[in-house]
Amino acid sequence: MPAPSATPPIQAAAGHAVIVTENLRHSYGEGELRSQILHGLNFEVKAGEVTLLVGPSGSGKSTLLTLIGALRSVEEGSLQVLGRELHGASERDRVAIRRRIGFIFQSHNLVSSLTVLQNVQLLLQLNEPNPRKRTERACALLDAVGLSHRLHHYPDELSGGQRQRVAIARALAPEPELVLADEPTASLDSQSGQDVVELLGDLCRRRSSAVLLVTHDLRLLKDADRIWRIEDGRVKAWQPDATELAGAH
Repeated sequence: MPAPSATPPIQAAAGHAVIVTENLRHSYGEGELRSQILHGLNFEVKAGEVTLLVGPSGSGKSTLLTLIGALRSVEEGSLQVLGRELHGASERDRVAIRRRIGFIFQSHNLVSSLTVLQNVQLLLQLNEPNPRKRTERACALLDAVGLSHRLHHYPDELSGGQRQRVAIARALAPEPELVLADEPTASLDSQSGQDVVELLGDLCRRRSSAVLLVTHDLRLLKDADRIWRIEDGRVKAWQPDATELAGAH
């Protein structure tokens, strides 16, 4: 969805950095209870790529994702998302950025009282006033994720893998320039998890969108274009060795 400005956002060319951090820090608490979670992060995510952010629980992955998603304010350092600096950004600016991002959560967050089709149409209501076009767009996305035969089913009638596919279709409905996925395969078996990541990558590469996937699931290593590892609030580029890749299968 375009940001509320006179000039619409321009889709990033493949290979262009859509996330850039410089010395990014974040802390929780006050005074003696203040605890630093992120320690001077420097990394980037590029358009047309699936980037994994891996690391143990408590390493700062989810905190970083909420900062990138403009869901919380940047305290220290620089964080540029889709060409906009988020350090010092107003709430209006952060809302504008969020409207250009697709979010996929581990728990799916589907509306249980709406059908599969209606769940995907929900986000399209924000930028497509024509009901017929909303339906066509939603149906096309659900066909792309292999759920054209489940349009009128409800979330509780679907498997975990099918619900995650609906979540992907919903996230891609407004044609986001960036997709942020938080542990999207945690509740899925190996094959379903791999299918979800491959599908997400394929759909986003077609538009040169970027995907940042936060996970501790090492089965996904082989599906990534780039991998960053975060531990104790510090991040570095990571190239798994042959043993780690073999163990991920």
